[in-house]
Amino acid sequence: MLLDCGFSLREFERRLARLGLDGGALTAVVVTHEHGDHLRGVAAVARRYRLPVWMTAGTRRAAERQGMNGVADLRLFSCHERFAIDALEVTPFPVPHDAAEPSQFVFSDGRHRVGVLTDVGSSTRHIETCLDGCDALLLECNHDRELLWDGGYPPSLKQRVGGPLGHLDNDAAATLLARLDCSRLQHLVAMHLSEQNNTPYLAASALSGALGCEASWIQVAGQDEGLAWRELI
Repeated sequence: MLLDCGFSLREFERRLARLGLDGGALTAVVVTHEHGDHLRGVAAVARRYRLPVWMTAGTRRAAERQGMNGVADLRLFSCHERFAIDALEVTPFPVPHDAAEPSQFVFSDGRHRVGVLTDVGSSTRHIETCLDGCDALLLECNHDRELLWDGGYPPSLKQRVGGPLGHLDNDAAATLLARLDCSRLQHLVAMHLSEQNNTPYLAASALSGALGCEASWIQVAGQDEGLAWRELI
């Protein structure tokens, strides 16, 4: 299953090849929201590999306004209802973000649960309930607040990124993490780091402080090379 695709088809295939895969291994694309860095390549990938695409009704309307077309098999889900794609159970949940109807997810094969939370401006109790007890968690650490506010972004963009419908900063991500049941956690990945307003060291330090672990245990997904395979046991 592919979650979002903001890359060109060529770049997408290059990244798959780095992991020893090609698009023929995929069975579906699931979309979090309509922003370009998550949606831009979805239609091309779906057409190339004849994949169904899942998104909320609000995301579909926004995507169509942005000119997304050519998806032959477009399927809708509710942020409040679980659904299945083959053997995987998908639990979506709504999040505060400046998009039409954004969703994040927990994926389960019945034994393990993998939580994904990126592109969220602030936490909610419902988010934390959904992410409790995950075996792996991919968690947004978009920016360091001081780097953001002291950096070169225009004031309006600083307000957007750092606002309640923007993106989680390192400390907010750590606070959220500290509220979760992490007793089953095998992998924690810091995601969606800003190249201008964050560093892997700052993100890992914040999350390791919340978990009480070594910073080296925290995995950081880079924008260029992403993340290698991780195994759940």
